[in-house]
Amino acid sequence: MTLAVNIAQGASNNVTFRNKIINGNMVIDQRNAGASVTPADGAYTLDRWQYQASQASKFTVQQNAASVTPPTGFSNYLGATVAASVSVGSGDYFGLLQRIEGFNFADMAWGTASASPITVSFWVRSSLTGTFGGSLRNSAQNRSYPFTYIISSANTWEQKTVTIAGDTSGTWVGATNGTGLQVWFALGTGSTYSGTSGAWAGANYLSATGATSVVATNGATFYITGVQLEAGTTASPFEYRQYGTEFQLCQRYFSLMAGGGACGTAESNNRASVTYQFSVPMRTAPTGTLNASKGSLSQPQGGPNSLTTMSSFFFGTPASAEAGWCVFDMSGTPWTTGRVIINNGTTGMVQFSAEL
Repeated sequence: MTLAVNIAQGASNNVTFRNKIINGNMVIDQRNAGASVTPADGAYTLDRWQYQASQASKFTVQQNAASVTPPTGFSNYLGATVAASVSVGSGDYFGLLQRIEGFNFADMAWGTASASPITVSFWVRSSLTGTFGGSLRNSAQNRSYPFTYIISSANTWEQKTVTIAGDTSGTWVGATNGTGLQVWFALGTGSTYSGTSGAWAGANYLSATGATSVVATNGATFYITGVQLEAGTTASPFEYRQYGTEFQLCQRYFSLMAGGGACGTAESNNRASVTYQFSVPMRTAPTGTLNASKGSLSQPQGGPNSLTTMSSFFFGTPASAEAGWCVFDMSGTPWTTGRVIINNGTTGMVQFSAEL
């Protein structure tokens, strides 16, 4: 007997991990825990979402930036608000970026004749209306696809869908831990980084020519959530992953060693040795930074000295997967041996970053 199975159109909605965007529903905010920040160029805001800008102090960014109800089915959004308006020059750029790891994008086969089309969908709300822009770029930033979408009503959530043909040209990172694809949402872009919408170009374009400049209006807002990037020419419903799963996906790129408890042993010669087990394998051996604004390492048994700098780390093998034996160089009078803690209760932290 032959069993015939009909697969209905849209059955791919049941396929897990079809969304190549991580934290697309903006639920994870390890660095700022929902607080408003004025990010510097290159700083990460909500997890996996980087802010880039040619001029400083022009935006504030916050998870759930105002008392605005997210679209149905979502609890969070990333909110960007113009703190100081800018007349955008030719070389200026402002935007939000997520880099997709090569391991997670190699199946699209871009750079070959078999390149798959993709569809990007998202919910957006702005105090401005008009034609907005964004782009896709390769790791080398010499292949890009500017795209546009229209916001019709101010201060209203609208869902947008953009379908993009796969790039059969250029050099695209394959199944490695490098950058497979960059997804950029423009908040204001000069002519140097703007190109024709709807076509692949051998250039570093961040937006489409003529797109609305959010940063040009003081107090203007741009909110986004439900970002999904998937194979094919049709947008499927947003893929909701369990919170714990989404959190672990973020921890591959950024992890916190939080305060409030013992974290290692103080040694002589102004050093403290700390063992930290990463929750998931990180993308590569991370860099470590003491968040001085949220606490410091101290030695309660040995005196008031505290660690304010961190200059060296040693990790297990493979470096991205095993517990890390971290050696912190300290300032001040040498400590005696003893326990060290991260100060400031649960707000002190050491940050480990393996971002793309």
